[in-house]
Amino acid sequence: MKRLGASVVILAWLWIGGFGCTSLSEKQIRHAIHTDYSVQEAEFRNSVNHLLGPPLVEGNNVVELLNGDQIFPAMLEAIRGARRSITLETFILSAGTVSTQFVAALSERAQAGVKVHVIADALGSADLGKAEVERMVQAGVAYVRYNPTRWWRFFAVNHRTHRKLMVVDGEIGFTGGVCLSDEWLGNADAPERWRETHLRVEGPVVAQMQAVFMDNWLQERSEVLHGEDYFPELKRAGSMTAQCFKSGPGDSAESARLSYLLAIGAARKNIRLAHSYFVPSELAIEALLDARRRGVKIEVIVPGAFDNKLVGSASRSRWDQLVAAGVEFYEFQPSLYHCKIMIVDDLWATVGSVNFDERSFEINDEANLNVLDREFAGKLIETFEADKNKSRRLNAGDFKRRNWLVKCWDHFVGLFRSQL
Repeated sequence: MKRLGASVVILAWLWIGGFGCTSLSEKQIRHAIHTDYSVQEAEFRNSVNHLLGPPLVEGNNVVELLNGDQIFPAMLEAIRGARRSITLETFILSAGTVSTQFVAALSERAQAGVKVHVIADALGSADLGKAEVERMVQAGVAYVRYNPTRWWRFFAVNHRTHRKLMVVDGEIGFTGGVCLSDEWLGNADAPERWRETHLRVEGPVVAQMQAVFMDNWLQERSEVLHGEDYFPELKRAGSMTAQCFKSGPGDSAESARLSYLLAIGAARKNIRLAHSYFVPSELAIEALLDARRRGVKIEVIVPGAFDNKLVGSASRSRWDQLVAAGVEFYEFQPSLYHCKIMIVDDLWATVGSVNFDERSFEINDEANLNVLDREFAGKLIETFEADKNKSRRLNAGDFKRRNWLVKCWDHFVGLFRSQL
């Protein structure tokens, strides 16, 4: 009963705190997206180029990194090799082993004369020790706390930067879902650790990633970072076509929703979704149901255990129609699950900070990397299948027969889904 009461209080706070956030943008997609082309046709590429802003660019190399054991060493290696600049934006930067390593590496480079800029969300980094922040600042790191809580800005408390971006020397980029916290250590081999996917990127698209960082840097510091240190001439690094887009309640409102809905609308064979927070809106549900009516196979991997039980309840409240339509759900078992991935027709992939929910589509600042490349999609599919093999298939009958009290609670919490 105490847990139920606490949950109700949290929901009420989110509703009140988020009340002013639902109107931050007047732009909103209210109609379904139907296409007569697939993701492999020129019409799709042209639409994505012009609707999402930065165009797809060729000549990139994107490497999949799995879990903390691969992600953190790759990021730290890049930081330690920096010669000119480091730009880093993250949602969570919390005290622990990971923060100690990153603070030391960033501070050392700043003392060596490298221009280091860090944006950490004020709520997500609230427990970072004051001594660690001071160490960075004294070393020369330009450190920004994004949207700190102020009583006169109470209704903006729900607007967070959820982006996970790092660019080194304007040449090497990292993005995905990882936060700088000890929960991401290891190899997703313990229940309390996160299963995560992050990307290491080289090539012309890195300049687009840098531009996304500059979006919030300009907002918070009113300072333009420019020139060779941040935007060097980038040569071809591979054969992949890619695009990095930003999303948020400002001038890029609805970009995340548009990216997903357009790709789902252009799907002709299959859609694979790996998402830690899968709480689709009515419009997204209709898009997925329409894809099923076209014969598209849809598979969704979700957490077997949610770090936030309210999110789990809100998520389950949105699955009924999808399960009935034949969408296959798999619940990941070994550990917590934090991936944010969609793969369409074995060709188009989007990976980044965007969750499949209204908070990411409408309220938070987000960033994703879109990749149009069959080989890269194939790598992600291999990992998707490996995760599926570690998951429990959701039985449609069991889902339908779950306790009526659980159903009622799920649907009640689902009323607050836009704020969770």
